Amino acid sequence: MQEVKDPEVPVLSILDLGIVRSVNVAEDKITITITPTYSGCPAMDVISMDIRLKLIEKGHRNVTIKQQLSPAWTTDWMTTEGKQKLKEYGIAPPNPKQQFCTDGLFVEEAVECPRCHSHHTELISQFASTACKSMYRCLDCKEAFDYFKCH
Repeated sequence: MQEVKDPEVPVLSILDLGIVRSVNVAEDKITITITPTYSGCPAMDVISMDIRLKLIEKGHRNVTIKQQLSPAWTTDWMTTEGKQKLKEYGIAPPNPKQQFCTDGLFVEEAVECPRCHSHHTELISQFASTACKSMYRCLDCKEAFDYFKCH
């Protein structure tokens, strides 16, 4: 599963994202349960196909892939390594919920710039390259960057 990458953020595996809920092996059958980062995520079909192709490549032909919506995925399920990979890739990782994340509407989070590490940033748009990211600008280094939203 570490070899199966998120098509929207190719530096992350599906294990880094924390979307693999279970892997069950019974005789020659493998059943994998995955949870989308949000309901209706367009990447899930590609991820399911990539899982199947990777397992076929490894010699496993009897594969079932299920999607589980409950409990809903949360950024808490991302690995520490995955969050570091995001930062190195230039995407601000989600803030720890206990520190900064808020459920309030229109409340701007203190987001660290992944390039210069400044918290002197501003929200440009609630939606960025994908629905699970926001667009921010660093007021110090002047760079725009994606922020992987908490949820």
